[in-house]
Amino acid sequence: MPTLDKPLSDLKILITEQEIQSKLTVLAQEIEKIYPQDEEIYIICVLKGSVMFCADLVKHFKHNVQMEFIRISSYGHETKSTNNLQAIDLTLPNLQDKNVLIVEDIIDTGLTARFLTDLFKIKHHPKKLAFVSLLNKKCARQIEIEPDLYGFEVDDKFLVGYGLDYKGYYRNLPYIGYFPV
Repeated sequence: MPTLDKPLSDLKILITEQEIQSKLTVLAQEIEKIYPQDEEIYIICVLKGSVMFCADLVKHFKHNVQMEFIRISSYGHETKSTNNLQAIDLTLPNLQDKNVLIVEDIIDTGLTARFLTDLFKIKHHPKKLAFVSLLNKKCARQIEIEPDLYGFEVDDKFLVGYGLDYKGYYRNLPYIGYFPV
């Protein structure tokens, strides 16, 4: 196993597993108010970071859902966004006139959120489009954009856990933490 320059023993917990799980219930209830109850929702999970958040979130939905997955990267192996979006896999079914919810792990610079919302509005023409993010790092914004809903506002720290990674590691942690500088 490779030696990481940021060992788990240095990690400080920012958001506990219990806080995350409590917030999921609240977010699901708010999301369900956005869409008509008798209509399905296409959940678009942005891989890889959002997979844990998305999987846990949809467990609370009463709506019928279709889950789709797309893969975009702006970090690579860095601790700050490279501002260089790489669309790795955007294969999706026809979403015209469908209810669509984009599920993201974190909005920081806003570039990925803008890219995705513009892409869905222009290319897919959904009936209703909403964007939910577990974390909202407003202090790092480079463009003006806000998610429709978010779980927690966070400071400008490099976060790991609950899907967020450092060089591919720490996604499996049930909480969110940071490495002190």
